[in-house]
Amino acid sequence: MAMGKRTRDRQPAMWVATTELPTTASHPFYARLNQVLSEHRFDDFAEAQCAEFYAETMGRPGLAPGIYFRLLLVGYFEGLDSERGIAWRAADSLTLRDFLGLTLPEAPPDHSTISRTRRLIDLETHRAVFTWVLERLAECGLVKGKTIGIDATTLEANAALRSIVRRDTGEGYQEFLTQLAQASGIETPTRADLARLDRKRKKKGSNDDWTSPADPDAKITKMKDGRTHLAHKAEHAVDLDTGAIVGVTVQEAHLGDTTTMTETLAEAVEQLDQVTDENSDPVKVADEVVADKGCHSRAVVLELNQHGFRTYISEPDRGPQSWRDQGPARDAVYANRRRIHRPRGLRLLRRRGELLERTFAHAYDTGGLRRTYLRGHGNILKRVLVHASGFNLGLMMRRLIGVGTPRGLQGRVAALIALLISLWRTMTVAGDRRSSSRNGDRQPAITTAWTLLRRRLLEIGTCVAVGTTVTRRPPHRTVRAGLLHTAPTLDE
Repeated sequence: MAMGKRTRDRQPAMWVATTELPTTASHPFYARLNQVLSEHRFDDFAEAQCAEFYAETMGRPGLAPGIYFRLLLVGYFEGLDSERGIAWRAADSLTLRDFLGLTLPEAPPDHSTISRTRRLIDLETHRAVFTWVLERLAECGLVKGKTIGIDATTLEANAALRSIVRRDTGEGYQEFLTQLAQASGIETPTRADLARLDRKRKKKGSNDDWTSPADPDAKITKMKDGRTHLAHKAEHAVDLDTGAIVGVTVQEAHLGDTTTMTETLAEAVEQLDQVTDENSDPVKVADEVVADKGCHSRAVVLELNQHGFRTYISEPDRGPQSWRDQGPARDAVYANRRRIHRPRGLRLLRRRGELLERTFAHAYDTGGLRRTYLRGHGNILKRVLVHASGFNLGLMMRRLIGVGTPRGLQGRVAALIALLISLWRTMTVAGDRRSSSRNGDRQPAITTAWTLLRRRLLEIGTCVAVGTTVTRRPPHRTVRAGLLHTAPTLDE
């Protein structure tokens, strides 16, 4: 075969047909998700819902609603926290361009276009998209609606504690401390004096006295990790039979669970009222409510009991209580206490902890919304609703193709290699035993060949596939890991 030579000076063509350009295969997850959305005519639904926000004859063409909601879904599946990051990722990936339906000459939307469209489309339309996804999920048999679990988590706000001001005077925290120091006799206080004075004060971060001028909806609260930040509170209602999110709200972070859970439960009931199952029958509407001890109080348990809900709410240890003139509340609390100690109650409480925390991990930790870059409950709830829709679509995709996220396909190659190695090891052990039984203590040549092939497969199998990059572990660690552990070590 003759050696080819690279052309040094080449005259580029003036016109190139786009059909002649090389194309890459789309990601199988996004391709299948696009197929599901197209089969159920998602673009037609989104355009009908958003028609009132667009002019019919005037102005330049805006961002199509179908592309806008797909961009927010990309933010969930790719773990992107900001709209700027979503725009950069869409411009950088041919797979996402194909998912969005953009041809090669078309430019992906800029982050300012995404932000403008979000402000243009109201909250009720985002909630309607969430309901549409929930309906598709119910058609697949993934919404039962009988048992609902409720829990909340905190989202760090896009505002700093150092910027808070007094509600009454509008002065900053540093100015307020300076006035306190001067009033106590320190004419020119230093930073050390201010820190010492602030350390001795009690209830210095009250939401009744302080607010954030950048985001008035953000409240001073303690995060899950113990830090104090300005934050928001996201509360989920989850179907404990399937793990689907059936309701989500964003509320003030300093409010207790006993105050916020009623609003979340009402949102879940409203969503379930609009959903029918695969047989076109209405699903059950939250017959049972499961929650942790933060939601337990006499008033909450009594109210839920009076509205026909069967409660499974963990009860904190409060010691002896007085029930004088509170007979209905006593009966409701005692009935709830009996239920949570029965086998079904214990099973539901364990399932609540598993499924509720899973939604938080997917939507906020890997989904990229643990710290929000938006301000105001309305804007944040728009992103959270689409994130919850993405989580529900992931449940549907797991039913269809076995994985619920694009990154879930990364470990499939390693799992397949691990399976082949396990089969080969089994065959090798069987062959060694058969040869030993026939030839006594002699080591036949075929056993040596099998051993060499086994070592070769172990070296190949310990290549861990991560996306499109393949990395090989060191040989001594590889062989030892392969000999001590088979399939589990290859998925690490």
